[in-house]
Amino acid sequence: MPEHCSYTDLMRSPLASRGRRAARTILIDDSGRLVLIKRTKPEQAPYYTTPGGGIEDHDRSPEAAMRRELVEELGAHVGPATQVYLTSSTSSKGQVAVQYYFVARLLTLDMAKRTGSEFADSSRGSYDIERVALRQDTLTSINLRPIEVRDFITVNQDALLLEVSP
Repeated sequence: MPEHCSYTDLMRSPLASRGRRAARTILIDDSGRLVLIKRTKPEQAPYYTTPGGGIEDHDRSPEAAMRRELVEELGAHVGPATQVYLTSSTSSKGQVAVQYYFVARLLTLDMAKRTGSEFADSSRGSYDIERVALRQDTLTSINLRPIEVRDFITVNQDALLLEVSP
């Protein structure tokens, strides 16, 4: 791989096929609340997650994937976004999963415009949108996954709010 390469070049490299890449959003509304997805799957305890999903071959960048996922999952549009966190993990099969986390302020949300494939299959459970206070006591009282992201948000809540202030 050349020392300087584009995101598109990187995604087409053999390394990209060895794992999953995702883009997620620490999404903050005008009231300073987090906009989360409450996942309820059959025979599992509900949990919360930040909106986002897999980076597809046609996405120009992780940020482009994040914006596409927000439209699909929430019918949402956001203002400027800043990447603030990155996680990676290795599966038991040796595949690396990388998740890019952006912080952005919610501009519009229209649930009628949700288009993700997850909504067509009711056996996958529900994807409810909930807004929660951006406070430590609230965040530690809900099952926000992954826990490392919950901790990052809790520790950095003031900086995240500052990042998306108008």
